[in-house]
Amino acid sequence: MARPTRFTRLAAVSAVLATGLLAAACGADGAGTAADGGEKPRIGLVQINQQAIFFNEMNAGAQQAAKEAGVDLTIFNANDDALKQNEAIDNFVQQQFDGIVVVAIDVEGIKPAVKIAKDAGLKTVAVDAIVDSPAVDTQVGVDNAAAAKQMGTFVNDWAKKQNVAAPNIGVVGALNSYIQNLRKDGFNSTVEAAGAKIAQTVDGQNKQEAALAAAENLLTSRSDLTAIYATGEPALLGTVAAVKSQNAGDRVKVFGWDLTKEAIGGIDAGYVAGVVQQDPRTEGYEAVKEAKALIGGAQAKKTIDVPVTIVTKENVDKYRSTFK
Repeated sequence: MARPTRFTRLAAVSAVLATGLLAAACGADGAGTAADGGEKPRIGLVQINQQAIFFNEMNAGAQQAAKEAGVDLTIFNANDDALKQNEAIDNFVQQQFDGIVVVAIDVEGIKPAVKIAKDAGLKTVAVDAIVDSPAVDTQVGVDNAAAAKQMGTFVNDWAKKQNVAAPNIGVVGALNSYIQNLRKDGFNSTVEAAGAKIAQTVDGQNKQEAALAAAENLLTSRSDLTAIYATGEPALLGTVAAVKSQNAGDRVKVFGWDLTKEAIGGIDAGYVAGVVQQDPRTEGYEAVKEAKALIGGAQAKKTIDVPVTIVTKENVDKYRSTFK
């Protein structure tokens, strides 16, 4: 696709935000050269943060795909700021990139920026968070609502095996996260249908420190809890730390999302009973691979599903090397 044409389209679509942000944040230095002597396609990955193992694994997969496919990949770290994601997309457009991969914080708020990208000719792939927009060519990742129900069914089965007819469950969520609210709602409806009670929900704000404080308060205020469900990596890290610090592993079992070294320690200690493990490396790999194919003229796959696994003491060993 000729870049002068794209720039002309862009001028007719919208004025974009300051041009200096992207280069300063990402260190972008222009297009490289492909093996055949032409310009490499340029793809921008708009990431949520680079603190969580999940997102770093996704970045690694994306980088692997970019290397194999001969793509110049620039990763933008939004540091959990939805506005910065919008600014990054606008700047990728203005710098005339060929495609973007978006891990959205705010799936509604990001839509105008994604539309600008689409109208300017960029191919767009959304990862993990579902951005329901015709401007998105392909969605890659987990069906979070379905996986949450899968975990809810797992907890229901666990309760039956433990002869717990109506478990009291506390939830450590991230109420500012669309994805984690899907995980919360799908789980809640599934366990409540089987007789469980959601005793209390606390907000970990998708930050480990906040999740730790929220989980500690939950354990202190609710001595009647049977289990705690954590909706994401920071929430699970905070919950595991709170259970350990309060020596509460003998009275509550923990279920959650996204394996870490600490969660594996909890599985070994017996108080973490199940963790939904995604495959972020594959998500990142498939997203960049799909973006490159789209840039080359391939028909969009629309959705690329990456299945989850529930990790327990029975299958945790194969994950240990990843989280040493």
